[in-house]
Amino acid sequence: MTDLIREAPLGQLMRFLSRNKLFQYPEEQPGFVLPLQYAVRSSLEKGTDHGSSADLSVHATDGIEKVESFQGPATLLGKEFDDLGMTRTKSKHYSLPYSSDRVDAERQLDLERTQTLPIIPQVTHDGIILVDWYTTDDPANPHNWSSRKRALVTFLICAYTWVVYTGSSIYAPSEGGVMEQFGVSPVLAALPLSLYVLAYGLGPLIFAPLCEIPAIGRNPVYILTFVLFTALSFPTAVVNDFSGLLALRFFQGFFGSPALANGGATFSDMYSLLYVPYQLSWWVFAAWGGPALGPLMAGFAVPAKNWHWSLWEIAWMAAPMLIALLLLMPETSTSTILLRRARRLRQVTRESRLQSQSEIDQRQLSASGILVSALIKPIEITLKDPAVMFVNIYTALFYGIYYSQYSRIILENVTKILLAFFEVFPLIFPSQYGFNLGETGLAFLSCQVGAGLGLAVYFAYLHWYMVPDNLKNGLRQQEHRLVPAILGSFFISSGLFIFAWTARASIHWIVPLIGVVVFVFGTFLVLQSIFVYLPLSYPEYAASLFAGNDLVRSSMACGSVLFARPLFLNLGIAEGVTLLGGLSIVGIIGTGVIYRYGAQLRARSKFAQK
Repeated sequence: MTDLIREAPLGQLMRFLSRNKLFQYPEEQPGFVLPLQYAVRSSLEKGTDHGSSADLSVHATDGIEKVESFQGPATLLGKEFDDLGMTRTKSKHYSLPYSSDRVDAERQLDLERTQTLPIIPQVTHDGIILVDWYTTDDPANPHNWSSRKRALVTFLICAYTWVVYTGSSIYAPSEGGVMEQFGVSPVLAALPLSLYVLAYGLGPLIFAPLCEIPAIGRNPVYILTFVLFTALSFPTAVVNDFSGLLALRFFQGFFGSPALANGGATFSDMYSLLYVPYQLSWWVFAAWGGPALGPLMAGFAVPAKNWHWSLWEIAWMAAPMLIALLLLMPETSTSTILLRRARRLRQVTRESRLQSQSEIDQRQLSASGILVSALIKPIEITLKDPAVMFVNIYTALFYGIYYSQYSRIILENVTKILLAFFEVFPLIFPSQYGFNLGETGLAFLSCQVGAGLGLAVYFAYLHWYMVPDNLKNGLRQQEHRLVPAILGSFFISSGLFIFAWTARASIHWIVPLIGVVVFVFGTFLVLQSIFVYLPLSYPEYAASLFAGNDLVRSSMACGSVLFARPLFLNLGIAEGVTLLGGLSIVGIIGTGVIYRYGAQLRARSKFAQK
């Protein structure tokens, strides 16, 4: 527990204020002994001739006990390390391409983690000793954390994501009060929702590259932005100026976006390539749960209180979430953890040649390079690579359909404004089935049912097919991961058609909701497949790809909140949803084409992993 608190932001703050007297790392504690492999490396690299003997005693400073001496030939730089029970395992397996070689390396590491084997630090041509994990079971390595600790971090990221996504749709029941107080149209009243969604699509363009800088890491990006998100929640809840409401909602979504941009990277820090899809599934499940449950949470409160109430609920969710992150969220970036270890070792040993690989890599970073990676590279890849373009457009389509739910309309012969799950719900459930605002919000639960079924089916697919197949046959071509997406694309279209032609008074209300379940089930499978397919095919540009995908999806969702209302008013309910269902058929065709010809497309792409 002490290690967990030490790595959390509050523990790091206490270390800073106490000048590292509290929550010390092993390197800072009296009696720390420099691992033998570093003592050997340090002494031999100081110029001892090969074949000669060397006194490998290394003295630490500041009261630290000296390292035990070791007498031996300088050729210990070679194979003689094996005689000391040390290993040359490539511990930085995360730098390997997403291939069968990486799977094999991870399996080897899993075996070695059951033992305590010292890891030999690598030496560069200019004599830099690369600081690595001390042993194969080094507790500082996120892959070696206990299952409970990794599960806690997974829960924190999923809860964080859920709060941010809930913050988007929870505003929707307040649109009527906004229209009444500020005298704005339904389209303008929907802007605080659409701007929030747009902003959390823009945020990853900046925050995703920042979290990959070793000197920064993941936690500062998560924490500092969520502090601002939480702080903005309070003025947003009390604002009585429409332009102020728009600005606050935009910045609230912008500073909430790191959960959506970097969550997948955090899971990859802790789990191997074969098993990280399980954590990604929970993450997507939390992402679906936010927009689905937001209107339900506010649907009963807003009519009983006022339109500010839904925005207060964001503050009530964000504050305890921030406390949990401050107390329990450890840094997971391997590059950052090793960089900090290298700094501590240099302070203890006064040996400037002890450096981490991430420190060396970081020196090659430039402001212009980061800017290009953040803002230009996602757009470039999207425009130049047909597979990426299709994936982004397809996900934007069903994401936009999902968010078309959150626009309000005034119903004839109804004296108040009603909100529903989809844009067409206010035309159906209140008038056809007699639902009130709170009961209409309960329809959102059908979305969670669909996501839950998708989660169960995808877990079964991973457990009984994908993981065993990868262990037996290695990673197949990346397109093999699109099989669930092909299945899911049929469910997307089917769910929309079911909803379009059964949402009427003569048919029980459960039937159109079954269509919603089918639609969400399909989108869950498609999204999971894409989240795995993109980094497998384009590992070097994974961060840019996800940032670009977030931007395209969120832009579409932002627009759908505004265009959905006139779409259904002009075409009609059945016809409007049928149009969306017809467009989604393109996804069936496109997914099949990518599955069949994806390898040929990647062969022509300069961005893809061949």
